[in-house]
Amino acid sequence: MEKGTGLISDGTSLPVVEEFFSLQGEGFHTGKAAYFIRLGGCDIGCSWCDSRFAWNPDLHPVVETKTIIEHVIQAGADSVVVTGGEPLMWSLDFLCKGLKNEKISTFIETSGAYPLSGDWDWICLSPKRNMPPAVEICKAADELKVIIQDGSDFAWAEIYPGMVSKECRLYLQPEWSRFETIVPDIIEYIKKNPIWRISLQVHKYLHIP
Repeated sequence: MEKGTGLISDGTSLPVVEEFFSLQGEGFHTGKAAYFIRLGGCDIGCSWCDSRFAWNPDLHPVVETKTIIEHVIQAGADSVVVTGGEPLMWSLDFLCKGLKNEKISTFIETSGAYPLSGDWDWICLSPKRNMPPAVEICKAADELKVIIQDGSDFAWAEIYPGMVSKECRLYLQPEWSRFETIVPDIIEYIKKNPIWRISLQVHKYLHIP
């Protein structure tokens, strides 16, 4: 399966890693019920990624998008979060159109490294050093979430507040495996730079997906 071939190229089918109904665990919408769709495929290769199992799309079934939408409806969810991997490797216009026809809100978590497709009620941009985000997505982002692994990431994070809109919410999130080490530094940084807030991966404390 390659991007741009067969049904998958137009978004009428997508490589699905997993689907589940849960609570949002990070950022501005923490605690909100949502149906999660994790798509396969990512070539960014972050060393600390906790979703490496999603990198290779060939390992995951290609599912008709209308079937995915039916799963959302059956779950009774009023909003969907599309994540990955890097979900914008695929066209998401068909998925969003189908969800919006059912009055279901659309949210996406993306690095912004690929062109924006789909019609989104909320865009969470989580930029990565390996493949910086496109200007278009920076301007459209409702939420900026920068992962902090070590002290050098603070200066890198400061590149982005000037690239997003004034309404965009700004978050620093500790990389999970470095949580105990880096959280004190994030707290002190935010006290000195209060435009930022901290994002915690609450779902990991709740032991939910």
